[in-house]
Amino acid sequence: VSFTCQPADIDESVHADEAPEDYVARMAREKAAVVVDATAGEQPVLAADTSVVIDNDILGKPRDHFDGLAMLARLSGRTHTVMTAICLHTANQYSCEVISTEVTFTGLDRASCEAYLATDEPWDKAGGYAIQGLGGAFVSRIDGSYSNVVGLPLLETWHLLASHGVDTRLPAPAGDTR
Repeated sequence: VSFTCQPADIDESVHADEAPEDYVARMAREKAAVVVDATAGEQPVLAADTSVVIDNDILGKPRDHFDGLAMLARLSGRTHTVMTAICLHTANQYSCEVISTEVTFTGLDRASCEAYLATDEPWDKAGGYAIQGLGGAFVSRIDGSYSNVVGLPLLETWHLLASHGVDTRLPAPAGDTR
């Protein structure tokens, strides 16, 4: 898909008692709305938001070294969920979907966490890690979409775009086989 990227500056605060699924869907919808307003809705707008969820708590991007260390310690040896909401605006309507992937980390010692936090990689990532980079070494198991954990679930995005008439280089297969 030919596209341009436009950031959407929104308040990413979690509302009181907001479920993780509702939070990521709201973030994607609000990001899309900002871009739709800026472009006067002249073209389709796709927005996404990804969060890491453990014990029903949403882990955003680490604020500082100690926050990053706490996140990695919490994920160590445990399974968490990565949720990404994709939201497409076309013809004055929004279509949103939330995709979830279960990710299990190996046990991490403090030295491994400190070495990882000394890199540039974890700082702009939900949950403080990047599966497509060095953080992928921490992952012992994944159940679901790998591209979802990276940040944009490609299969689901392809189907969403194609089902709403957005031209993709690859036509979506007849019948949803997901």
